[in-house]
Amino acid sequence: MSVIPPDAPSTAPDAAPAEGTGRPRIGIILSNLGTPDAPTPAAVRAYLREFLSDTRVIEVPRLVWFFILRLFVLPFRPRRVAHAYAGIWQEDSPMRLILAAQVAGVQQRLDTAFPGADVLVRPGMSYGRPALRASLDELQAAGCDQLLVLPLFPQYSATSSAVAYDQTGRWLRAQRRLPGLQIVRDYHDHPGYIAALADSIRRHWAVHGRAERLLFSYHGIPQPYADKGDPYPQQCHATTAAVVRALGLAEGEWDISFQSRFGLQEWVKPYTSELLAQWGGAGVASVQVLCPAFSADCLETLEEIAVENRDIFLKAGGQRYEYVPALNADPAHLDFLAGLLASRITALR
Repeated sequence: MSVIPPDAPSTAPDAAPAEGTGRPRIGIILSNLGTPDAPTPAAVRAYLREFLSDTRVIEVPRLVWFFILRLFVLPFRPRRVAHAYAGIWQEDSPMRLILAAQVAGVQQRLDTAFPGADVLVRPGMSYGRPALRASLDELQAAGCDQLLVLPLFPQYSATSSAVAYDQTGRWLRAQRRLPGLQIVRDYHDHPGYIAALADSIRRHWAVHGRAERLLFSYHGIPQPYADKGDPYPQQCHATTAAVVRALGLAEGEWDISFQSRFGLQEWVKPYTSELLAQWGGAGVASVQVLCPAFSADCLETLEEIAVENRDIFLKAGGQRYEYVPALNADPAHLDFLAGLLASRITALR
């Protein structure tokens, strides 16, 4: 399936609400950022071209970035990234497989909570496939006159959550018969999300024991984005503080850091790789790392955190390193997501 160009109009016909139900048909999209179609340089290049061309992601002047992207990034980076993807690839991209499982799990829970209701749950990616706008087309064609979009980014950032707003907005501009629409902005301190995170850590401890340090590593953003008002770093700290309280952790048993830097500018600190190197060199023997900004495991967790940063810590002198998996399709996570949506569905019915 080809990726829909950023400004392509919708090709699906406008559809009326379901007849004879006496209530609106509700369409829900669980949205994540995106993933290549295959672990190959060509597929990664196509994905990176779309992703890194978004002005939400790269705020460099367009003409300057045009030449940087095409002369320095796309000719070289796809081969390296494709090699990394090959190391984690299953029968498909882990993110796409997990998103499909999340959609199925949430659909099942909502079917139980609202028996006989017309509630349809679909996946949608901001970049790549299944494209968010293609899923909006599908729900409209099915007669959904109320839409809920849930970007699976617990902490809001213009580089991630806002992209789902942009994609939805472009789709809306091509429609004549507009549906009712809600977009969940964030859920960084929602009690259900915090409880699911804390429970996943407790279960990891029950199997593996506790390490000396628990590190909350979040995907980073450039520091200038935060300086302009992006609330992401503050929400990451709020998530961490809430989980720390839930677990009863003491000072010195945990810390927070930011990963996945790109380019030469300064990003939000401290950097995960540098902090782990410092800990290993300072005699910290064991570390457990979790990534609360990721609702699904992907390249940044399965390769960068679980492999690259493990090597950094061990080479610096550490002895034991463990990655605590993302919430993925964990039942507690699916219960939370379904509950988050259920309150909005109830208000619509």
